[in-house]
Amino acid sequence: FFYSQKRLSGKWHAVYRFALFTCVLDAVWGQIRYSIPEELEHGAFVGNIAEDLGLDLDKLSARRFRIVSGAKKQYVEVNLENGVLFVNERIDREELCEQSLSCSFHLQVVIENPLELYRVEVEILDVNDNSPSFPWTEFNLDISESAAPGSRFPLESAQDLDVGSNSLRTYLLSVNEHFFLDIQTRSDGSKFAELVLQSPLDREQQSAHQMVLTAVDGGSPERSGTAQIDITVLDANDNAPVFDQSFYRVRLAENAPKGTVVIKLNASDLDEGPNADITYSFSGHAPIKVRQLFSVDANTGEIKVKGVIDYEKARMHEIYVQAKDKGPSAVAVHCKVLVNVLDKNDNLPEVILTSVSTPVQEDAPPGTVIAVISVMDKDSGENGNVDCEIPHHVPFQLHSSFKNYYTLVTSDFLDREAVAEYNITLTARDMGSPPLFTRKTILVQVSDVNDNAPHFKQPSYTVYLTENNAPGASICSVTALDPDSGQNAYLSYSILEGDIRGMPVSTYVSINSDSGNIYALRSFDHEQLKNFQITVQAQDAGFPPLKSNVSVNIFILDQNDNPPVIVSPVPINGTAPSGSVPRSVDAGYLVTKISASDPDAGQNSRLFYQLLQATDPSLFSIALYTGEIRTIRQLVEKDPTRHRLVILVKDNGQPPLSATVSIILSVVDMVLDPKRIIRPHSTLLFSNVTLYLIVALSATTFVFLVTVVVLAIVRCHAYCTQPGSCSPCCGSQKPPPDGGSSSVISATCSLSLHGFTCSCEGGV
Repeated sequence: FFYSQKRLSGKWHAVYRFALFTCVLDAVWGQIRYSIPEELEHGAFVGNIAEDLGLDLDKLSARRFRIVSGAKKQYVEVNLENGVLFVNERIDREELCEQSLSCSFHLQVVIENPLELYRVEVEILDVNDNSPSFPWTEFNLDISESAAPGSRFPLESAQDLDVGSNSLRTYLLSVNEHFFLDIQTRSDGSKFAELVLQSPLDREQQSAHQMVLTAVDGGSPERSGTAQIDITVLDANDNAPVFDQSFYRVRLAENAPKGTVVIKLNASDLDEGPNADITYSFSGHAPIKVRQLFSVDANTGEIKVKGVIDYEKARMHEIYVQAKDKGPSAVAVHCKVLVNVLDKNDNLPEVILTSVSTPVQEDAPPGTVIAVISVMDKDSGENGNVDCEIPHHVPFQLHSSFKNYYTLVTSDFLDREAVAEYNITLTARDMGSPPLFTRKTILVQVSDVNDNAPHFKQPSYTVYLTENNAPGASICSVTALDPDSGQNAYLSYSILEGDIRGMPVSTYVSINSDSGNIYALRSFDHEQLKNFQITVQAQDAGFPPLKSNVSVNIFILDQNDNPPVIVSPVPINGTAPSGSVPRSVDAGYLVTKISASDPDAGQNSRLFYQLLQATDPSLFSIALYTGEIRTIRQLVEKDPTRHRLVILVKDNGQPPLSATVSIILSVVDMVLDPKRIIRPHSTLLFSNVTLYLIVALSATTFVFLVTVVVLAIVRCHAYCTQPGSCSPCCGSQKPPPDGGSSSVISATCSLSLHGFTCSCEGGV
């Protein structure tokens, strides 16, 4: 324990303030206690909480040092520059705790980075700032002159809002010859006075008496309050009522309905008539609170519930009742009723979120503290024992730190992409029967961590771009997605550097870093570049940044942008070198062949040949696909000796492109080259199909001839195995009939169009 004491300034210069605190600290929790008097001025020193907790002053603001109070007013505050806890608002102990002997309020100190919690209890010490006061400044007593010495007359009690030594200490009575005071103490320690008759009264000598009753407290300096007692001496009514008991004990359930009969009192009087007709009422010194909660039926003596009976406010009530007859000089008699209040489970548990650390990062490790929760129940016993729980399907747990305090912690790793926020229902349930419960929803938001790399919608992209595009034309757009949020999901696109035919990729294409649109930086030529591949990278703006790549294959589509080119015979100024045609040629004679090429692809490079102009269209034709120029018929004497042909070569593009060439053919007398003659079976023009047929027939004939030769060789070999046989592939020895020497036979074989023949010759 540590004590600190300083002299207060201002009106409390005579009051010493001291601070008492106890620290029970571990890694997270701690408790500290201060004691201060009430009614301190704003700014009054309570304690150096930073020093008492061993905190670094320079880090109070950075660690978000703050005080959380459950009270309606913020009675104290802390100076973050010097760590001093000071009074922020006027503290009236009587307003805060009424007349409770102990008075304090609690604070929670929350410090972050790392999270530390301290429970601060501030005890409010009573100051003697209230004087005792009576309900009335003057009250009357009627006392019969026949009252015997020793008769007691309860007096109105004074009220002092202070407690402890500053509360009501005693009563004083002004000097007189007939009465003295007897000071009584209630079970709760409060004082009340009874007026005791010391010597008999004589109404005929003195019909009235006046005295001053003074209530004095125990403060320093002491305070007091006075009331005047007016006593009227009555003629004798010699029998007073008598209660069955002078003390009653009853039990009453809290929240009993208004009108509930607590007890029925009974008093009897031996007199007759009005002197025996009894009325009941509260005794003069019955506390005001009792009068607010209960009523006394004047005729029946029934004590009934009038207000709200709350066990949490008062567990016991003392009721003082008097009975008085209606005769002259009636004497009141008194009894005491002790009412014990039985607790009922009528208070819901209260849930207070002392501190909530939200949002929480999704990569927070299990055990991270999310919230600090305090619970309380005003009921007592099992009715006031509270248990808390949360659903099992959430990745959080409740840990009980110490009584009525819980921490909400993570029990597993979080994933913002799966669940971005949790509405956790906290249920606080007491142990009463039936139990009462309170539900409170805690919103826990999960903040994003850059734990997801971007991913493209497609594993790769294939793009087709027609050549001769305009520079700056859009080629395609790539899109990547990132399930993170905020900056972690903001993507930028780039093209990885590389070479295309020795040139950097950046000279061919570019990409919009925000949208992912890819643009051509040049006009592409299919004949120069048919396809290429680039790698696009998507990178987020998180820390550290994450990225992924995708391949984009770009194919340049051909456009019919190249006309056919005559390559053979090579033309000069559109005219091919002159050729000659023997006059003796037959139809089908190959005069010449026009060859052309087209650098385009596909149908754009497929060429067709056409005879556009001719001196004599009936003499020459050109093959549509091969460009071969042949004679259609034999030349005759009347045919011109010089022919000009204009040949058109066009491709199959849309629209088609073409080229023309002129060729001059001269008819000459010369020997016919048979290789250049083809006798057609019809007058149809030769085509590629005709050429294919010729090749096929030639191949078939060759295979047939080879087969015949092989069969002939096999047959000859068979003849050689027979004596005296004649075979074109062997010589046969024939034995002489007389057993002499053998003769040699030679064979000569020939293969002709008429078949296979063999002749044999021999000699001895």
